[in-house]
Amino acid sequence: MNYICKRHNVFALTIAMVLSGIVLVLPGCGAGAPSVKHPTIPSAGVRLPSIISDNMVLQQGKAVPIWGWAGANETVTVTGSWGPGKWKTTADKDGKWMVKIDTGKTGGPYEMTISNGNLITVKNILVGEVWVCSGQSNMEFTVKQAKNSAQEIVEANNYPQIRQFLVGRKVIYTPMYNCNGKWQVCSSQTAGNFTAVGYFFGRELTDQLNVPVGLINASWGGTPVESWMSKEYLENDPNFQPILKRFEETSAKYPELKDKYRSEMQKYNSIVPQLKAEGKPLPPRPEEPIGPGHAYSPTGLYNGMIVPILPYGIRGAIWYQGESNAWRAYQYRTLFPAMIKNWRDAWGQGNFPFLFVQLANYMEPEPQPVESDWAELREAQSLALLVPHTGMAVTIDIGEPDIHPKNKQDVGKRLALWALAKTYGKKIVCSGPIYKFMVLKGDNKAILNFYYVDGGLVAKGGSLKGFAIAGEDRKFVWADANIEGNTVVVSSDKVSAPVAVRYAWEKNPVCNLYNKEGLPAMPFRTDIWPGVTDGRR
Repeated sequence: MNYICKRHNVFALTIAMVLSGIVLVLPGCGAGAPSVKHPTIPSAGVRLPSIISDNMVLQQGKAVPIWGWAGANETVTVTGSWGPGKWKTTADKDGKWMVKIDTGKTGGPYEMTISNGNLITVKNILVGEVWVCSGQSNMEFTVKQAKNSAQEIVEANNYPQIRQFLVGRKVIYTPMYNCNGKWQVCSSQTAGNFTAVGYFFGRELTDQLNVPVGLINASWGGTPVESWMSKEYLENDPNFQPILKRFEETSAKYPELKDKYRSEMQKYNSIVPQLKAEGKPLPPRPEEPIGPGHAYSPTGLYNGMIVPILPYGIRGAIWYQGESNAWRAYQYRTLFPAMIKNWRDAWGQGNFPFLFVQLANYMEPEPQPVESDWAELREAQSLALLVPHTGMAVTIDIGEPDIHPKNKQDVGKRLALWALAKTYGKKIVCSGPIYKFMVLKGDNKAILNFYYVDGGLVAKGGSLKGFAIAGEDRKFVWADANIEGNTVVVSSDKVSAPVAVRYAWEKNPVCNLYNKEGLPAMPFRTDIWPGVTDGRR
């Protein structure tokens, strides 16, 4: 038989190197984030940022920063009750001071004192693992909104070693030195307001590692990735210039656009009740213009919600976002990795683990194969796995017609699998099958090979579904697909000379390829044909 090895997309070409331990050097995204200028603090006693406060969790096994403000040139002393150690420093001319303290291994509760003549005592401190939890509404989504919320809230009393710091919402275009927020101990009274994905992620780490877990929740529904980036990083790449230009143009004529929006909303609201009563479809809801102070504006949340928690000691970050960037999915290929680099440079703690959630299935399935901006966004997310020390939880099987699926337990657990395997060195399977390469067989069949086959490939619930195939005409049709050993063989009697295969390539695909460990295959395509979002910036 004649076998032809086909080239595949850039993700499949390079993922082999990453999985083999070869580090890729990405194009530079500019210099590190600029230093934050803090206001001068008069000599009125030592002060701390809100994130350094009672009930906090400090990252174990690191020299973690403790900082605050005092009078200019005043001496500040920090002491921790977890072991011998006293740290002294002198505030600069603006009153800013910082020390790096050794936290040792997991434990607590401890106390920490900070003094420059007057004394602050921070109580009920735990030492464990700290993770930032950020993104848009699916990260903001709380435990009380999740599946089985009543039972989960009752059982939260078993996890007082999990704490959440909820960063107060703030949009600002210059770096802000502090934020509203406080650490809360997990209990049945508090857990309902924890980020659900973060809580279930943290609970899995606590169960598997027997450590306290601190969750820093900085999330805001509907926000695009550029809201969480610094202006310097957006300015550095020509591909991101349209984002800043669009905002500048909108801001210049914002009053006019706002008036138009109000008028359109009045008209919309006047016809909706009648259309609903008649069972007729609703017209598209008018889009609110993004002007000054809007949460969706570029850089606003980075300055107001990320800078204030820098450089708190962390192990890593988990991220659930992308829905608001789907219409510019191709741009997300570079925008998202730039954001990861932006955060890592700003934190100054190396290439810390950055784990993220691939968009879940959403809306109704399509009867025929289609192009899809959501599929392209998922592809852009998968390409971010080329960035060192990243991981992705595939959720293509646990979504709903609602954009906010309630099953956040499996989302948190799948993120935790990546952390346990890649960050904490557990010998476990952390991913479902990932497309590796395709071979075209002489009898018009495409043979697909995968990483993360592990115990073997499985068609969950019956015969394989979700595969489409096309010839040179680029017209995809549903394909027959069968598992043969550790490969999937795809064909169709409608395509005599196949050149490309796609799997789970739509908003809400019907798909069921798993490995025996119960983890779903990552959606993919073998072609690199232009998509619907190419050129959108």
